[in-house]
Amino acid sequence: MISSKEIKEKAEKRYSSFLKQIYQEDTFFPLIIKGDKKPTSDISTFEKEIRDLVINSKDNKGFGYDIDFKTVKTKFLGEQKLPQEIRFLSEHDYLKFIGKVKEVEDFKADFDLIISEFEELKEWAEKHPTQIIQNHGIWSELLKVCIYFKANPYPKLFIRELPVKVHTKFIEQNKSILRELLDVILSESLVIDEKEFEKRFNLKIQEPLIQIRILDKNISKNYFSGISQLAIPVSDFEALDLPLKKIIIVENKTNLHTMLTLPHINETIAVFGGGYSVNNIKNASWLNKLEIMYWGDIDVQGFEILSQFRGYFPTVKSILMDKETFDNFFENDNGTESKIKCQLNLNKQEQDLYDILKQNNWRLEQEKISIDYVNNIILK
Repeated sequence: MISSKEIKEKAEKRYSSFLKQIYQEDTFFPLIIKGDKKPTSDISTFEKEIRDLVINSKDNKGFGYDIDFKTVKTKFLGEQKLPQEIRFLSEHDYLKFIGKVKEVEDFKADFDLIISEFEELKEWAEKHPTQIIQNHGIWSELLKVCIYFKANPYPKLFIRELPVKVHTKFIEQNKSILRELLDVILSESLVIDEKEFEKRFNLKIQEPLIQIRILDKNISKNYFSGISQLAIPVSDFEALDLPLKKIIIVENKTNLHTMLTLPHINETIAVFGGGYSVNNIKNASWLNKLEIMYWGDIDVQGFEILSQFRGYFPTVKSILMDKETFDNFFENDNGTESKIKCQLNLNKQEQDLYDILKQNNWRLEQEKISIDYVNNIILK
């Protein structure tokens, strides 16, 4: 037979539906829960279950559920009154029973606050009551942010520069809910194809820094006051105008530091690609005028990054990623397995070595390649 605990569990499962219909024309009450489970065959257990049901009912507590009993002739207990339906007749009875009176009061107040500021959020609010509840206590601040963006849809400021009276990390900590709200409010000024919050809502973004090593001493002296190693924002890198003929992209910092030992190379710079972050330099169109060399790890990821980079710059050539280098320095190290199944943008020699590495899960780390060997290859 159904117990008061089961009734509460079933009532709680209907809570989300209750919230969604508060501002609809649908009638939620009476809420009816079927009670026609077969009773136990033991009379003492049956009487205990009936007592539990009645003690926790509205007749005893003054709120909660009513019980519709029906006299039924049972196989083991004879003629007994069994619960057929459990009914919650009013919002008060239902909410007090599941302990949600205060929460719903807060929800209604927050709902009214949201709609009073932004009528266009009404449909969103009706569909997402749980999100309104989850953000109780911060709706005043959330709406301050929304009001600012409504008046300034193209702020072109960093998040923490926005003149909104909320604590400095508030927007960063609440991007998820703010995105949903602003998607509705700013539908006409969104950068639709951007997932990143800052770009989507026309904010400035902290750009990644591109690490550069100047291998031509004259370029270092004439353009950078003798500085040979520096890091600049992506947008500045894209705008560089230097007398270069060659650029060497290195996959990781081990390679970049190895570059520090290289001698003077005319009209050449080395750039830290940062693995898959090499996409940060994909819009530097001036690279197309240069001889582009890519030096990555001799493992499956190294070749997959090479393939990715070649998608941006088709003329890129790999260096120190060949079978001879691998055979000279490999020490039977294991690599990281790859799940890539698509065809890579590699030449035959690169593809053959990639297949060997993938089949055997092998890897050659750059620091195991001698500096003399590196210099001989790069300076050819």
